[in-house]
Amino acid sequence: MKYRPDDPLIAAAIAAREKAFAPYSKFKVGAALQAEDGTIVPGCNVESASYGLTICAERAAIARGVGDGFRCFTRVAVVTDTEKPTPPCGACRQLLWEFAPDAEVLLANLNGDVIRWTVRDLIPGAFDAKQLG
Repeated sequence: MKYRPDDPLIAAAIAAREKAFAPYSKFKVGAALQAEDGTIVPGCNVESASYGLTICAERAAIARGVGDGFRCFTRVAVVTDTEKPTPPCGACRQLLWEFAPDAEVLLANLNGDVIRWTVRDLIPGAFDAKQLG
């Protein structure tokens, strides 16, 4: 499926991808979250020479959104320059679960391809506060 070029969420993720700092992997990722009020919050990956300190685009967007006062997101877009759209890593899926369990997820590439999921599809049987007691 192709995405609409006028989708503001995907456009924000594409723009965020351009700002990514990926000098080691060269794998730039852009993400954008849509809050319940329609506000779009972008994020990009930021790499470190110590790879374990790298921050994924999805988690960067979540941190920015939380810092801006948002606690729930309804849509997520992730854009990569790959043949097929790339899904979030496990750590990003976990944080998406905590802030956007019912969100639509749009995985897109620069060729215009898009795959639609939900966060629930991406992390079935998720761990959350209910398991803490």
